Amino acid sequence: MGEEISNKQVILSNYVKTSVKESDMSLRTSKIQIKIPSGCDDAVLVKNLYLSVDPFILSLMKNQELDLPSFTLDSVCLVFILLGNAGFVTFILIVSEKQQLEMYELETENQRGETVYVSTASGAVGQLVGQFAKIAGCYVVGSAGNKEKSAFTLMKVDLLKNKFGFDEAFNYKEEQDYNAALKRYFPDGIDIYFDNVGGKMLEAVLNNMRLNGRVALCGMISQYNSLEQPEGVHNLINAIVKRVRMEGFFTSDHYHLYPKFLEMVVPLIKEEKITYVEDIAEGIESAPGALFGLYSGRNVGKLLVLVARE
Repeated sequence: MGEEISNKQVILSNYVKTSVKESDMSLRTSKIQIKIPSGCDDAVLVKNLYLSVDPFILSLMKNQELDLPSFTLDSVCLVFILLGNAGFVTFILIVSEKQQLEMYELETENQRGETVYVSTASGAVGQLVGQFAKIAGCYVVGSAGNKEKSAFTLMKVDLLKNKFGFDEAFNYKEEQDYNAALKRYFPDGIDIYFDNVGGKMLEAVLNNMRLNGRVALCGMISQYNSLEQPEGVHNLINAIVKRVRMEGFFTSDHYHLYPKFLEMVVPLIKEEKITYVEDIAEGIESAPGALFGLYSGRNVGKLLVLVARE
Protein backbone atom coordinates (compact mmCIF):
# COMPACT_ATOMS: atom_id res chain seq x y z
CA MET A 1 0.00 0.00 0.00
CA GLY A 2 1.28 3.43 -0.92
CA GLU A 3 0.90 6.57 1.14
CA GLU A 4 -2.67 7.89 1.05
CA ILE A 5 -3.26 11.64 0.69
CA SER A 6 -6.16 13.99 0.04
CA ASN A 7 -7.09 14.84 -3.56
CA LYS A 8 -9.34 17.87 -4.11
CA GLN A 9 -11.61 17.87 -7.17
CA VAL A 10 -14.04 20.36 -8.74
CA ILE A 11 -17.18 18.46 -9.72
CA LEU A 12 -19.88 19.44 -12.23
CA SER A 13 -23.06 19.58 -10.12
CA ASN A 14 -25.51 20.97 -12.70
CA TYR A 15 -25.54 21.32 -16.46
CA VAL A 16 -25.41 24.99 -17.45
CA LYS A 17 -28.53 26.21 -19.26
CA THR A 18 -27.64 29.87 -19.87
CA SER A 19 -25.15 31.65 -17.60
CA VAL A 20 -22.66 29.68 -15.55
CA LYS A 21 -22.91 29.98 -11.77
CA GLU A 22 -20.40 29.02 -9.14
CA SER A 23 -23.09 26.73 -7.69
CA ASP A 24 -22.95 24.66 -10.90
CA MET A 25 -19.69 23.29 -9.51
CA SER A 26 -18.77 21.85 -6.13
CA LEU A 27 -15.58 20.91 -4.33
CA ARG A 28 -15.02 17.31 -3.34
CA THR A 29 -12.13 15.78 -1.42
CA SER A 30 -11.21 12.14 -1.92
CA LYS A 31 -8.23 9.95 -1.11
CA ILE A 32 -5.53 8.83 -3.55
CA GLN A 33 -2.55 6.54 -3.08
CA ILE A 34 0.90 7.81 -4.01
CA LYS A 35 1.57 4.62 -5.89
CA ILE A 36 1.04 3.52 -9.48
CA PRO A 37 -1.54 0.68 -9.54
CA SER A 38 -0.22 -2.72 -10.59
CA GLY A 39 -0.61 -3.42 -14.31
CA CYS A 40 -0.27 0.29 -15.25
CA ASP A 41 3.23 0.15 -16.72
CA ASP A 42 2.63 3.19 -18.97
CA ALA A 43 1.16 5.37 -16.23
CA VAL A 44 2.46 8.38 -14.37
CA LEU A 45 0.93 10.10 -11.35
CA VAL A 46 0.88 13.85 -11.92
CA LYS A 47 0.55 16.53 -9.29
CA ASN A 48 -1.01 19.57 -10.92
CA LEU A 49 0.70 22.84 -10.07
CA TYR A 50 -1.26 25.06 -12.47
CA LEU A 51 -4.52 24.56 -14.35
CA SER A 52 -5.70 26.48 -17.39
CA VAL A 53 -9.11 28.16 -17.40
CA ASP A 54 -10.42 28.69 -20.95
CA PRO A 55 -13.69 30.02 -22.44
CA PHE A 56 -14.57 26.82 -24.32
CA ILE A 57 -15.01 24.95 -21.00
CA LEU A 58 -18.51 26.40 -20.66
CA SER A 59 -19.69 24.82 -23.90
CA LEU A 60 -18.72 21.42 -22.47
CA MET A 61 -20.82 22.07 -19.36
CA LYS A 62 -24.06 22.44 -21.35
CA ASN A 63 -24.71 18.83 -22.42
CA GLN A 64 -24.95 19.82 -26.08
CA GLU A 65 -23.78 18.03 -29.20
CA LEU A 66 -20.20 18.93 -30.08
CA ASP A 67 -17.24 17.15 -31.62
CA LEU A 68 -15.75 17.29 -28.13
CA PRO A 69 -17.51 15.19 -25.45
CA SER A 70 -19.50 17.15 -22.87
CA PHE A 71 -18.79 16.78 -19.18
CA THR A 72 -20.99 14.39 -17.24
CA LEU A 73 -22.74 15.26 -14.01
CA ASP A 74 -20.95 14.39 -10.79
CA SER A 75 -17.62 14.14 -12.64
CA VAL A 76 -14.47 16.25 -12.67
CA CYS A 77 -14.47 19.33 -14.91
CA LEU A 78 -11.66 18.91 -17.45
CA VAL A 79 -9.07 21.57 -18.21
CA PHE A 80 -5.69 21.75 -19.93
CA ILE A 81 -2.39 21.02 -18.24
CA LEU A 82 1.03 20.84 -19.86
CA LEU A 83 0.74 17.16 -20.75
CA GLY A 84 -2.76 17.31 -22.23
CA ASN A 85 -6.32 17.06 -20.95
CA ALA A 86 -6.62 16.78 -17.18
CA GLY A 87 -9.15 18.00 -14.68
CA PHE A 88 -9.78 20.44 -11.85
CA VAL A 89 -7.97 18.08 -9.48
CA THR A 90 -4.83 18.12 -7.35
CA PHE A 91 -3.56 14.74 -8.56
CA ILE A 92 -4.37 12.75 -11.70
CA LEU A 93 -3.20 9.41 -13.05
CA ILE A 94 -2.34 9.69 -16.76
CA VAL A 95 -2.12 6.45 -18.72
CA SER A 96 -0.72 6.85 -22.24
CA GLU A 97 2.24 5.91 -24.41
CA LYS A 98 2.30 9.32 -26.07
CA GLN A 99 1.43 12.75 -24.72
CA GLN A 100 1.02 15.92 -26.72
CA LEU A 101 2.07 19.38 -25.63
CA GLU A 102 -0.71 21.98 -25.69
CA MET A 103 0.26 25.28 -27.22
CA TYR A 104 -1.57 27.93 -29.19
CA GLU A 105 0.03 28.36 -32.60
CA LEU A 106 -0.78 31.04 -35.11
CA GLU A 107 -0.22 30.67 -38.83
CA THR A 108 -0.81 33.88 -40.71
CA GLU A 109 -0.36 34.99 -44.27
CA ASN A 110 -0.24 38.63 -43.30
CA GLN A 111 1.77 41.14 -45.30
CA ARG A 112 3.51 44.22 -43.98
CA GLY A 113 1.11 47.14 -43.86
CA GLU A 114 -2.07 45.07 -43.68
CA THR A 115 -4.77 45.95 -41.16
CA VAL A 116 -5.54 43.50 -38.35
CA TYR A 117 -8.38 43.51 -35.83
CA VAL A 118 -8.29 41.31 -32.71
CA SER A 119 -11.33 40.92 -30.45
CA THR A 120 -10.98 39.97 -26.75
CA ALA A 121 -7.48 41.27 -27.27
CA SER A 122 -6.51 41.39 -23.58
CA GLY A 123 -7.12 37.65 -23.17
CA ALA A 124 -4.70 34.74 -23.32
CA VAL A 125 -4.73 34.41 -27.12
CA GLY A 126 -5.48 37.96 -28.22
CA GLN A 127 -2.55 39.54 -26.42
CA LEU A 128 -0.12 37.35 -28.41
CA VAL A 129 -1.93 37.54 -31.75
CA GLY A 130 -1.71 41.33 -31.71
CA GLN A 131 1.98 41.31 -30.86
CA PHE A 132 2.79 38.78 -33.59
CA ALA A 133 0.92 40.94 -36.11
CA LYS A 134 2.82 44.05 -35.00
CA ILE A 135 6.16 42.24 -35.41
CA ALA A 136 5.04 41.35 -38.95
CA GLY A 137 4.58 45.06 -39.68
CA CYS A 138 0.77 45.26 -39.56
CA TYR A 139 -1.51 47.99 -38.27
CA VAL A 140 -3.26 46.39 -35.28
CA VAL A 141 -6.39 47.37 -33.34
CA GLY A 142 -7.74 45.41 -30.39
CA SER A 143 -10.94 45.55 -28.37
CA ALA A 144 -11.52 44.58 -24.76
CA GLY A 145 -13.81 45.52 -21.90
CA ASN A 146 -16.56 44.47 -19.56
CA LYS A 147 -20.03 45.73 -18.65
CA GLU A 148 -18.81 48.17 -16.00
CA LYS A 149 -17.19 51.48 -16.85
CA SER A 150 -14.38 51.21 -14.34
CA ALA A 151 -10.68 51.82 -13.86
CA PHE A 152 -10.23 48.10 -14.48
CA THR A 153 -11.76 48.41 -17.95
CA LEU A 154 -9.62 51.43 -18.75
CA MET A 155 -6.57 49.47 -17.61
CA LYS A 156 -7.35 46.64 -20.03
CA VAL A 157 -7.60 49.03 -22.97
CA ASP A 158 -4.49 50.93 -21.89
CA LEU A 159 -2.62 47.61 -21.59
CA LEU A 160 -3.21 46.84 -25.26
CA LYS A 161 -1.55 50.05 -26.42
CA ASN A 162 1.15 50.64 -23.83
CA LYS A 163 2.29 47.11 -22.97
CA PHE A 164 1.40 44.97 -25.99
CA GLY A 165 2.08 47.69 -28.57
CA PHE A 166 -1.27 47.75 -30.42
CA ASP A 167 -1.72 50.83 -32.59
CA GLU A 168 -5.23 51.47 -31.23
CA ALA A 169 -7.62 49.89 -28.74
CA PHE A 170 -11.19 50.46 -27.59
CA ASN A 171 -13.74 49.24 -25.05
CA TYR A 172 -16.37 47.53 -27.18
CA LYS A 173 -18.89 47.66 -24.32
CA GLU A 174 -19.01 51.43 -24.69
CA GLU A 175 -19.82 51.25 -28.39
CA GLN A 176 -23.48 51.51 -29.35
CA ASP A 177 -22.73 50.72 -32.99
CA TYR A 178 -19.95 48.18 -33.69
CA ASN A 179 -20.11 48.94 -37.40
CA ALA A 180 -19.43 52.63 -36.80
CA ALA A 181 -16.64 51.86 -34.34
CA LEU A 182 -14.82 49.65 -36.84
CA LYS A 183 -15.19 52.27 -39.58
CA ARG A 184 -13.60 54.76 -37.21
CA TYR A 185 -10.51 52.60 -36.64
CA PHE A 186 -10.40 51.03 -40.12
CA PRO A 187 -11.56 53.68 -42.60
CA ASP A 188 -10.12 51.63 -45.49
CA GLY A 189 -11.33 48.26 -44.18
CA ILE A 190 -9.93 45.20 -42.38
CA ASP A 191 -7.55 42.70 -44.00
CA ILE A 192 -7.39 40.17 -41.15
CA TYR A 193 -9.79 39.56 -38.28
CA PHE A 194 -8.87 37.20 -35.43
CA ASP A 195 -12.26 36.38 -33.93
CA ASN A 196 -12.65 35.44 -30.27
CA VAL A 197 -16.19 36.80 -29.93
CA GLY A 198 -18.58 35.88 -32.76
CA GLY A 199 -22.14 37.18 -32.82
CA LYS A 200 -22.84 40.84 -33.56
CA MET A 201 -19.15 41.74 -33.64
CA LEU A 202 -18.50 39.19 -36.40
CA GLU A 203 -21.40 40.69 -38.36
CA ALA A 204 -19.92 44.17 -38.04
CA VAL A 205 -16.51 42.93 -39.14
CA LEU A 206 -17.93 41.31 -42.28
CA ASN A 207 -19.38 44.72 -43.18
CA ASN A 208 -15.90 46.19 -42.93
CA MET A 209 -13.69 43.52 -44.49
CA ARG A 210 -11.53 44.39 -47.48
CA LEU A 211 -11.45 42.38 -50.68
CA ASN A 212 -9.77 38.97 -50.13
CA GLY A 213 -9.76 39.47 -46.37
CA ARG A 214 -9.21 36.59 -43.95
CA VAL A 215 -11.04 35.67 -40.75
CA ALA A 216 -9.59 33.22 -38.20
CA LEU A 217 -12.43 31.84 -36.07
CA CYS A 218 -10.85 31.01 -32.73
CA GLY A 219 -13.63 31.62 -30.17
CA MET A 220 -17.24 32.68 -29.75
CA ILE A 221 -17.33 33.93 -26.18
CA SER A 222 -20.41 36.08 -26.83
CA GLN A 223 -22.29 32.85 -27.58
CA TYR A 224 -21.08 30.73 -24.67
CA ASN A 225 -22.89 32.50 -21.85
CA SER A 226 -26.38 33.91 -21.19
CA LEU A 227 -27.92 32.83 -24.50
CA GLU A 228 -30.63 30.17 -24.69
CA GLN A 229 -30.40 30.37 -28.48
CA PRO A 230 -27.05 31.35 -30.08
CA GLU A 231 -27.12 34.35 -32.39
CA GLY A 232 -26.78 33.83 -36.09
CA VAL A 233 -24.68 35.85 -38.54
CA HIS A 234 -27.05 37.41 -41.07
CA ASN A 235 -24.72 39.07 -43.57
CA LEU A 236 -22.59 36.20 -44.89
CA ILE A 237 -23.26 37.53 -48.39
CA ASN A 238 -20.35 39.89 -47.63
CA ALA A 239 -18.00 36.91 -47.45
CA ILE A 240 -18.98 36.04 -51.01
CA VAL A 241 -18.93 39.53 -52.50
CA LYS A 242 -15.61 40.41 -50.83
CA ARG A 243 -14.12 36.93 -51.36
CA VAL A 244 -13.40 36.60 -47.64
CA ARG A 245 -11.82 33.37 -46.43
CA MET A 246 -13.07 32.21 -43.03
CA GLU A 247 -11.49 29.25 -41.25
CA GLY A 248 -11.85 27.66 -37.83
CA PHE A 249 -8.72 27.68 -35.68
CA PHE A 250 -8.21 24.75 -33.29
CA THR A 251 -5.02 23.99 -31.37
CA SER A 252 -4.99 20.23 -31.97
CA ASP A 253 -4.58 20.83 -35.73
CA HIS A 254 -1.21 22.46 -35.11
CA TYR A 255 0.66 20.16 -32.71
CA HIS A 256 3.17 19.29 -35.42
CA LEU A 257 4.23 22.93 -35.62
CA TYR A 258 5.14 23.20 -31.93
CA PRO A 259 8.93 22.97 -32.53
CA LYS A 260 8.65 25.66 -35.22
CA PHE A 261 6.62 27.82 -32.83
CA LEU A 262 9.33 27.54 -30.16
CA GLU A 263 12.00 28.53 -32.67
CA MET A 264 10.02 31.67 -33.38
CA VAL A 265 8.74 32.67 -29.95
CA VAL A 266 11.62 31.86 -27.56
CA PRO A 267 14.05 34.39 -29.12
CA LEU A 268 11.29 37.01 -29.15
CA ILE A 269 10.68 36.50 -25.43
CA LYS A 270 14.41 36.63 -24.62
CA GLU A 271 14.78 39.82 -26.64
CA GLU A 272 11.67 41.25 -24.90
CA LYS A 273 10.02 41.84 -28.25
CA ILE A 274 6.85 40.18 -26.98
CA THR A 275 5.41 40.05 -23.49
CA TYR A 276 2.42 38.47 -21.80
CA VAL A 277 0.20 38.88 -18.76
CA GLU A 278 -1.09 36.11 -16.49
CA ASP A 279 -4.07 36.33 -14.14
CA ILE A 280 -3.62 33.74 -11.41
CA ALA A 281 -6.26 32.56 -8.93
CA GLU A 282 -4.78 30.77 -5.94
CA GLY A 283 -6.03 27.38 -4.70
CA ILE A 284 -8.19 24.81 -6.46
CA GLU A 285 -11.10 26.09 -4.36
CA SER A 286 -10.96 29.27 -6.45
CA ALA A 287 -11.52 27.43 -9.76
CA PRO A 288 -15.36 27.87 -9.90
CA GLY A 289 -15.05 31.59 -9.17
CA ALA A 290 -12.27 31.97 -11.73
CA LEU A 291 -14.39 30.30 -14.41
CA PHE A 292 -17.38 32.49 -13.50
CA GLY A 293 -15.21 35.61 -13.68
CA LEU A 294 -13.88 34.67 -17.09
CA TYR A 295 -17.31 35.23 -18.68
CA SER A 296 -17.88 38.56 -16.95
CA GLY A 297 -14.62 40.10 -18.13
CA ARG A 298 -12.88 40.06 -14.75
CA ASN A 299 -9.60 38.60 -15.97
CA VAL A 300 -6.69 40.12 -17.85
CA GLY A 301 -4.34 37.89 -19.82
CA LYS A 302 -4.02 34.15 -19.41
CA LEU A 303 -6.25 32.87 -16.59
CA LEU A 304 -4.68 30.18 -14.44
CA VAL A 305 -5.42 28.43 -11.17
CA LEU A 306 -2.41 27.89 -8.92
CA VAL A 307 -3.07 24.50 -7.31
CA ALA A 308 0.25 24.02 -5.51
CA ARG A 309 3.61 25.78 -5.42
CA GLU A 310 5.64 22.54 -5.39
